[in-house]
Amino acid sequence: MSDTETLVEELKSAVRKFVHDRAWEKYHNPKDLAESICIEAAELLELFQWITPNEALSWKDVPSKTKHIEEELADIIIYSLSMANTMGIDVAKVVAGKLERNRIKYPVEKYRGKAHL
Repeated sequence: MSDTETLVEELKSAVRKFVHDRAWEKYHNPKDLAESICIEAAELLELFQWITPNEALSWKDVPSKTKHIEEELADIIIYSLSMANTMGIDVAKVVAGKLERNRIKYPVEKYRGKAHL
C-alpha cells in the first residue's frame, strides 16, 4: 500500500475489519477514541521533547528516529479513522471542507510566511 495507490475508504475498511475481528467495537466509542487520539499525539510529541526544530528536521534522514515517528503517527491515524468509522464521517469531504474554510480564514496575501498577523 502507498499514498498514491490507496483510497481513504480502503484504510477505513482495513481499520474497521481489524476492530471487528477483535470484537473491539464496544471500546471504539467517540469518547474513548478521542482519548486515544490525544494519548497517541502526546506520545508523538514526547519524541520531540527537549530538541530544537533543526534537530527535529534532521531526523528525517535517521531511520531509527523516523521509525518511532511513523509508529506514533500510524497510531494517531488509525484511531482517527476508527473515529470516522464510528461517527460515520466522510474523511475526504470534511478535510476538503476544512481546507476551504481555512483558505478563506487565512488568505495567502495576508498570511504568506506568517504564523499570525
